[in-house]
Amino acid sequence: MTPGRRSSTFTRLLRHGFTDPSAAEGLLDGPELAAVRDDPVLLEALGATADPDLALHGLVRLLEAQPGPTAHRELLDTLIAAKPLRDRLLGVLGASAALADHLARHPGDWHALVTYEPHDLHPGVTEFEQGLATATDPVSLRVAYRRCLLSIAARDVCGTTDVAETAAELADLATATLRTALSLAERAAPEDAAACRLAVIAMGKCGGHELNYVSDVDVIFVAEPTEGTPEHKALRSATKLASHLMRICSETTVEGSIWPVDANLRPEGRNGPLVRTLSSHLAYYQRWAKTWEFQALLKARPVAGDPALGEAYVDALEPLVWKAADRDNFVPDVQKMRRRVVENIPAAEIERELKLGPGGLRDVEFAVQLLQLVHGRTDPALRSGTTLDALQALAAGGYVGREDAARLDEAYRFLRSMEHRIQLYRLRRTHLVPESEPDQRRIGRSLGLRTDPVGELNREWKRHTTVVRRLHEKLFYRPLLDAVAQLAPGEARLSAVAARERLIALGYADPAAALRHLEALASGVTRKAAIQRTLLPVLLGWFADSADPDAGLLNFRKVSDALGKTPWYLRLLRDEGAAAENLARVLSAGRLAPDLLMRAPEAVALLGDGDGGGLEPRRRAALEQEIMAAVGRAENAAQGVTAARGVRRRELFRTAAADIVASYGTEASAAEADQGALVDRVGAAVSDLTAATLAGTLRAVVRDGWGDTLPTRFAIIGMGRFGGHELGYGSDADVLFVHEPQDGVDEHEASAAANKVVAEMRRLLQLPSSDPPLLIDADLRPEGKSGPLVRTLKSYEAYYRRWSLVWESQALLRAEPVAGDEELGRRFVELVDPLRYPRQGLTEDAVREIRRLKARMESERLPRGADPRLHTKLGPGGLSDVEWTVQLLQLRHGRHVPALRTTRTRQALSAAREAGLLSAEDREILDEAWVLATRVRNAVMLVRGRAGDTFPTEPRELAAVGRYLGYGAGHAGDMLDAYRRTTRRARTVVDELFYAD
Repeated sequence: MTPGRRSSTFTRLLRHGFTDPSAAEGLLDGPELAAVRDDPVLLEALGATADPDLALHGLVRLLEAQPGPTAHRELLDTLIAAKPLRDRLLGVLGASAALADHLARHPGDWHALVTYEPHDLHPGVTEFEQGLATATDPVSLRVAYRRCLLSIAARDVCGTTDVAETAAELADLATATLRTALSLAERAAPEDAAACRLAVIAMGKCGGHELNYVSDVDVIFVAEPTEGTPEHKALRSATKLASHLMRICSETTVEGSIWPVDANLRPEGRNGPLVRTLSSHLAYYQRWAKTWEFQALLKARPVAGDPALGEAYVDALEPLVWKAADRDNFVPDVQKMRRRVVENIPAAEIERELKLGPGGLRDVEFAVQLLQLVHGRTDPALRSGTTLDALQALAAGGYVGREDAARLDEAYRFLRSMEHRIQLYRLRRTHLVPESEPDQRRIGRSLGLRTDPVGELNREWKRHTTVVRRLHEKLFYRPLLDAVAQLAPGEARLSAVAARERLIALGYADPAAALRHLEALASGVTRKAAIQRTLLPVLLGWFADSADPDAGLLNFRKVSDALGKTPWYLRLLRDEGAAAENLARVLSAGRLAPDLLMRAPEAVALLGDGDGGGLEPRRRAALEQEIMAAVGRAENAAQGVTAARGVRRRELFRTAAADIVASYGTEASAAEADQGALVDRVGAAVSDLTAATLAGTLRAVVRDGWGDTLPTRFAIIGMGRFGGHELGYGSDADVLFVHEPQDGVDEHEASAAANKVVAEMRRLLQLPSSDPPLLIDADLRPEGKSGPLVRTLKSYEAYYRRWSLVWESQALLRAEPVAGDEELGRRFVELVDPLRYPRQGLTEDAVREIRRLKARMESERLPRGADPRLHTKLGPGGLSDVEWTVQLLQLRHGRHVPALRTTRTRQALSAAREAGLLSAEDREILDEAWVLATRVRNAVMLVRGRAGDTFPTEPRELAAVGRYLGYGAGHAGDMLDAYRRTTRRARTVVDELFYAD
C-alpha cells in the first residue's frame, strides 16, 4: 500500500469513529475482507455502530469462523446487499462483545438476523417458544436463548424497538425460557410432574414486563396436588421440579448460564419452603407479610406451569395488595426501605449506581409503586405492573402532574437505555456506569450521542438523575397542591377522595384540615403563594417523615401567616439549602420548639446557613454580654428582665432546633450517632443560658433598686443539674443564695436588701408573658423550705459546722457559682469543699443513711400508677440510680482523687473509671443508661411542651419521642424494650456498687 493511500484510509477511519485506525486497516486489508475492502457501504455501516473497532473485530472473527468458502461468501454477499442485515449484525457486533463471542462459537446464527418481516419486528412469547423449541438440554437451551437474544439486541441497537418494547421482549423471552425449562424438568421426572400442579409466578422486572438484558429472574412457586395425591407428596414433587427448573436456568455450562432464578421474594424468603400451596401463601400474606411484600406483589404475573393455578394465585392475593396502603406506617415503611437500599450502596460506588443510587431507576419505581398502592384501591386503571404504563395511567388520572410524568418518563427511558447498553456489552449483571473513557464512549455512541459521546453522556446522565432526584418525592405531593390551588384549568387533578387517600397514607390524621392549610398556603397569584407552592412539595415530604405531619403543616401555616410578607423569610427558605428542611423538622417534632418560635417568628432566621447565627449554641460570655447590654439600655428592672427573657427564649429555640436537627438528621448529613454528645450540648447550652439570664436579672434588679452597688455582696450558687451543667429543657434552676454585707453596712440592712433582690428576681422571671418563665428553686438550702431564703457566708459556715446532714453534703457535690460576686462564690466553694469531699471519707453510718434516703425516695416519690421500669428519674437504672452511685463514690474518694471533684455526672464516671473505682464495662453501662434517661426527658419536653419523667402514653407523642431517639415509624415498642434493657443492666451495676458492702 502506498503511503498516500495509507494516509487517506487512516483519515477516513478516524472520521468514521475508529479509535485504532492502524489495527482497523490491518483487519480491512486481511484475507477475510479482501473482497469488500473498498466497498464504501461497509465502512459507512461500521462507522454507524457504537464501537466501530469492536464491530470490525467481531465481523472478522465471524468470517473466520464460517465453515467453508461458500458460507463465507454468503455472509459477505448478504452483508453488502441487504441493509437490514448489515445494520443489525454490525450494530450488535459494535455493542456487544459477548454476542460477538456467541456468533464466533455458532457462526450460523447470523441467519437469525436476515429476516425482516412484520411479524419478526415484535415477537412475543409464542415466537420465542418456537425459537427455543429445539432445546433438549440445558446446553442447547442456552444456545437457543442467545440466538433469540441476538435478534432482540439487533432490534434494540438499530432503533426498531424502543427501550420499553425491548424490556417487554426480554420479559417474554424469559417467560418462554421458564416454560421450556419447566418442560425439560417435567420430562426428566414424569412421576413428579404427574403428582402436582405447579405454577410459576414471575415477580420483579420479569413480572412487570420490563426485564433487563442480564438480571435475576424473580419468581414464586405455587403448587396443588393432582387428584388422589397427598399434599405432602405433591409439594415434595413440586419442589423437585422447581429446583430443577432453577438449575437449568442458573447453572454454568460450556455455554455459560442464562440467568439466576431467584425465589427469595417468597414468604419467609430463603428461610421458607420453596413451594407452597395457594392456601399456605394466602395464610402467610394475611397474617405475617410486611409492607414491602405487598409492594413486590404489584408485579406478580403467572408465566409458566398450570395457567389456572397461576391465575387463581393472582386473583386470591390481588385484594390484599390493594389494602396494603391501609396498614399503619405504610408510607414511612416504603420510604424507609428505599433509604435502606441507598445506605447499603458502597460509598465508592454510589455516584456510579444507575439503578439504586439517588436519582436512579429505583427512585422512579418506588415513587410510582407508592402512588399505585395508595390510589389503586379505588382506581383499577392504575393496576399495571409495568412502571411506564403505571406512570402514564397516574398522569391520565390526575394523580401525577402531566409535566412531571413526562419528565420522569423521559428520564426513566434514558436511564434504562444506559442500563441496557452497559449490560449488553459483556452480558453481565451490573448497574454501575463504567469509569473508563472507551466504555463511556461506546455507551454514548450507542445512544446516538456522536459529537462528544463521553461529555454528552455524562451531561445527559446527570441531567436525568437530577430531574428524578428532584421529582421522585415531589411526585407524591405536588398534585395535592394542584388539587387545591386550581391554577391550570382543564388539566386532570386529584379528586377530593384521592387527595384524602393520599394524605391519610402520608400519616395525616385530619386530611380535611390539611387540605384547608394547603389551600391557604398555595392558592393565589402572589409571590408568597408561588414560592410556597415550590417549597411545599418538599416540606410535605419532611412533615410526613415525622410522627405528627398535621402539626408540622399547621405550624408552617402559622409561621407563614406571621412572616409571609417579610421578604427575608421567603428568600431564606428559597435560597438557603438547610433552612427549609430545618424548619420542617422543627415544626413537626413536637410542641416546645414551635411554641418558642411562634412567640417571636423572626427566630426562624437562625435555621439558615448564613447571617442568622446558625444553630451552633452561643458561649456563655457572648450571652452575658448581650443580656447585660440589653439590661443597660432598659429603663427599669421589668424592661431589663423582659429583654433577658427574650434572649433566653430565642436561645432556647436555637438549642432545641439544633438538638432536633442533629437527632433527626438531614438529607445532607446523618443523625448524630453520639447520644452523649447530644446530651452534653443541650445540658451545657441550657445551663449557660440560665446562668446568663440570672446574671442579667440580678444586674437589672440591683440597678433599679440600688444603683450600681448593692449594700451586700451577692452570689448565686447553682445546684443539682444546674450546677452540673446538665439542665434539660424543662428543668427548674436549683440554686442557693449567699451574701456578705459590704464594709460598714448593718447586717439587717444587708439581709433585707438580699431578700428583696431574690424576691424581685423570682417575681420578674415568672411574670406571665410571651416568654417562658424561669422557675428558681432554693429548696436545697439549709433547713429546706423552713430555712431562710438567703444566708450570709458566716451563717452557712455556722450551719454546716453544727447541723449539716449527710444529704446536704451529697447535694453540695453539685454546687458551683453561676452568677453574682465571683470572689464570694469562690469562698463559698472553699467553705463546702471539706463537706462534700470529707478528709476521712464517709462513715458507715453515713453510707447507711444515704442508702436509706434513696430507698425512701424511691418508695415515696414515685407517682401512683407509674410503671417504675419506665420512670426516667426514680425507676431502676434511671437518673437517680446512676447519680447517687456516682455521688457515693465522690463522697468516699473525692478527697484523695482530685478528678472526682467535678459537678458533672459523666466526668465523675470517667474519673472513677480512671481511678479504678469501677470497671470500664460498668462505667459504660451506667453512662449509657444516664444518657438515655436524659435524652428521654428532653424528648418528652420537646414533644409535649411540658416536663415529664415517663414516656407519653398517647401514641403520636410516643412515636415522636421514638423518632427523636432514632426509631422509625412503628418501632415505639422497640424503643421501650431498649430502654428497659439498658436500665435493667444499669440497675445490676448499681446494686453492686451502691448497695453492696
